[in-house]
Amino acid sequence: MTRKTRKSSNHSGRARAVVSLISMSSKTTTIFLFVFLLLAIAALGALFPSLPPLNVSTAPSISHLSRLSLGKSFEIGDDKFWKDGKPFQIIGGDVHYFRIVPQYWEDRLLRAKALGLNTIQTYVPWNLHEPRSGEWVFQGIADIEAFLKLCQKLGFLVMLRPGPYICAVFISILRKGFWICATVGFRGFPAWLLGIEPSLRLRSSDPAYLQLVERWWGILLPKIVPLLYSSGGPIIMVQIENEYGSYADDKNYLHRLVSLARRHLGSNTILYTTDGGSRTTLDKGTIPGANVFSAVDFTTGDDPWPIFKLQKEYNAPGKSPPLSSEFYTGWLTHWGEKIAKTDARYTAIALETILSRNGSAVLYMAHGGTNFGFFSGANTGADESDYKPDLTSYDYDAPIEESGDIDNAKFKAIQSVIKQYSKVSSSLVPPTNGRRTYGRLGVRKIASLFDVIETLCAPKDIIEADNPMSMESVGQMFGFMLYVSEYQPKENGSILSIPKACLKAQAFVSCSSRDYGSLKYIGTIDRWSNMALTIPNINCVSNIRLFILVENMGRVNYGSYIYDRKGILSSVLLDGHILNGWKMFPISFQNLDKLLKVDSIMQYADSIPVKPLFRKKLKSHSDITPKAPAFYEGHFEIDSVNQVKDTYLSFKGWGKGIAFVNGFNLGRFWPLVGPQCNLYVPAPVLRHGDNVVVILELEAPNPNLVISSVDQPDFTCGSNLKQI
Repeated sequence: MTRKTRKSSNHSGRARAVVSLISMSSKTTTIFLFVFLLLAIAALGALFPSLPPLNVSTAPSISHLSRLSLGKSFEIGDDKFWKDGKPFQIIGGDVHYFRIVPQYWEDRLLRAKALGLNTIQTYVPWNLHEPRSGEWVFQGIADIEAFLKLCQKLGFLVMLRPGPYICAVFISILRKGFWICATVGFRGFPAWLLGIEPSLRLRSSDPAYLQLVERWWGILLPKIVPLLYSSGGPIIMVQIENEYGSYADDKNYLHRLVSLARRHLGSNTILYTTDGGSRTTLDKGTIPGANVFSAVDFTTGDDPWPIFKLQKEYNAPGKSPPLSSEFYTGWLTHWGEKIAKTDARYTAIALETILSRNGSAVLYMAHGGTNFGFFSGANTGADESDYKPDLTSYDYDAPIEESGDIDNAKFKAIQSVIKQYSKVSSSLVPPTNGRRTYGRLGVRKIASLFDVIETLCAPKDIIEADNPMSMESVGQMFGFMLYVSEYQPKENGSILSIPKACLKAQAFVSCSSRDYGSLKYIGTIDRWSNMALTIPNINCVSNIRLFILVENMGRVNYGSYIYDRKGILSSVLLDGHILNGWKMFPISFQNLDKLLKVDSIMQYADSIPVKPLFRKKLKSHSDITPKAPAFYEGHFEIDSVNQVKDTYLSFKGWGKGIAFVNGFNLGRFWPLVGPQCNLYVPAPVLRHGDNVVVILELEAPNPNLVISSVDQPDFTCGSNLKQI
């Protein structure tokens, strides 16, 4: 209902009351009063012309008194946000439900409340909720409705960012002028989009792509409608795309998204865009004439107010409250870099520069969390080979640390600033969750990966083709795939090369007449260098079998290389000739229940049972090269329920791999490259009694076969570390 409609109905009500009171008067008096009232209403109509739906960009200013009569509403006018008729300053922070185990959602939100925040912003990653085409997941860590209801229960408003593209990105000379995205792999798009032929034109008005977006939002947005602020829920704003002006200039695409959002969410919901604070990005990323509010973001060191002045040019008059929807409290780190840190006092001063003049800001991040499982992404630098995979930790140097700790200078400095401007009722800081060390854990090798490959990969999933196929084209979205072929031996050995390899691949050979126990490691091919490998002469009376194990280390989130298919993307050349005849084994850790028996924990698209109960006798490992990937298992006891606390697993001395605790995929470790040494283990993953750790080590295990349970993060591993 527009303001004019409300006012007209109010005046009509008053007219009927007056007419009722004078009904016993003379006919002449009645007509006179009736005409008088009509003239009064007409005069008011001249003062308040017909208005569009009251949300953002085209409605003129209204007075404070008129807002008081509107009831529950969140609107924009007079270059301010208005909540229930009163001016409102957004002091928010990003907290991503998919980077926190659900048992800790409330804990992290309470810490955000103690920081002084009144609003939570979160992305909605499409790939989490539709891991395979038509397969919808909204349970466990993907239960977005439960998370949003919890935000409301704790008194937060919500700014929702459903994409379909999600990414936090900005440009800075401090980052060598490269765009860097800090979100989940493939910027929230499901990887199966890359397997569609003909190829989709992502983030465009390509009808085939938009049809899939429409299907996705057709599932998601109806779940959101009851949670809109106008419906009694916490959601005050919904973002369209994300920083699109840094990518392209397809206004038809943006308008289609707006129409789709309006169809589901109605005309009164505030839609917003976020773009970098430059004229170039705002020209391309904003949606003029669509009643969509334009927010901005920029580096923490920038002067915000000239950017907020520029922001006004992209909103209707009176409809541009200054909002930095990504105020960076820190930054992400890639493998091989020093851990990113920003000064606490510097960050707090920059925030106060915004808040002190009634600007609004959303901390990115208030709490970073963890890229559990295979959910981390990657970026590129100067070219496609300059590949930068993200750490498992998404601590982000945020005021609320990865483990939830708030006993740090940044939390205190930001809290001190926010207290001066926040109207959030004083909130007691939640007690620390506590952390424990469970000592050194001896592990034992339980199987070579190659020993159990046919058990991990169901026969129906094995693909045979003349040439290698990408992981996406065979439905392998995360993790690993093994490529196997054969060739005739040559007296002087051979040269192996892969012209197009978006991968990190380990190559092995063996005589085809023998079992996998005689595997010989010949080297690693990766997208950093993509160097050819020399295969030495092998004395075989039969063909030589070639194994190439491909690891997907995370899809590129941003830039011109976003179409980041994984696996072997070209023919494989042996001495310059194409090698044909391939078998491909998509390795699913969901199939480990055929080897290991334990209660499984559902997590994203992957979960892994982990207690050993082998159903067939394993082959001897005596001849397997130390470089051969293998599974290791260890146990530790927790004596009582009250001793179940957060911990970290230290992988110092190990090579590279992934780790599971009680079936939960903690993510990737890579201490050889660093900087991250330890993986965070939330207490809800642990249990009273026996706890099982399973490690897939890809390169070289710690020679002592031990890991350690410690109580602190550690970002000092690796050699030759470099700062971006």
